[in-house]
Amino acid sequence: MMNDSVSSDENKAIMAWLKTKRKEKGHTMRTLSQLIGTPHSFIGKVENQERRLDIVEYVRYCNALEVDPVEGLKLIAS
Repeated sequence: MMNDSVSSDENKAIMAWLKTKRKEKGHTMRTLSQLIGTPHSFIGKVENQERRLDIVEYVRYCNALEVDPVEGLKLIAS
């Protein structure tokens, strides 16, 4: 069963933002996974919302993309 936080509107918003940033930076899932040090399937599962990122993974993901993690968090802060 899928975790509610994986399919939440907030998670969808952050994942869409991360995917957009990855493409803007010219990274494939494979090149990003190499920067983060994970299998490329990890990136696919995250972007397809089959897996959610914990806070440390989120920051590493943002650092690899050279984007400010706070920018993504502002999308879901109320």
